[in-house]
Amino acid sequence: MAAKTVEERIALIDQKIEKKKSEIESLEAAKQKLLHPVNMKTVIAAAKDAGMTAEEIAAKLGLQI
Repeated sequence: MAAKTVEERIALIDQKIEKKKSEIESLEAAKQKLLHPVNMKTVIAAAKDAGMTAEEIAAKLGLQI
């Protein structure tokens, strides 16, 4: 088996680095989801903070009240 060139070894290391970065991004997203869960209360609060009324929220959801 022939020894790999420096460029080949660097390319393999770069591939491993990219894979680990992707794994870290996935873990960070999971962490944020745990820290800031999305539930109806937070959604309604965010809509109200954005200045939406209950009627506007219902209309956006296609609800007839």
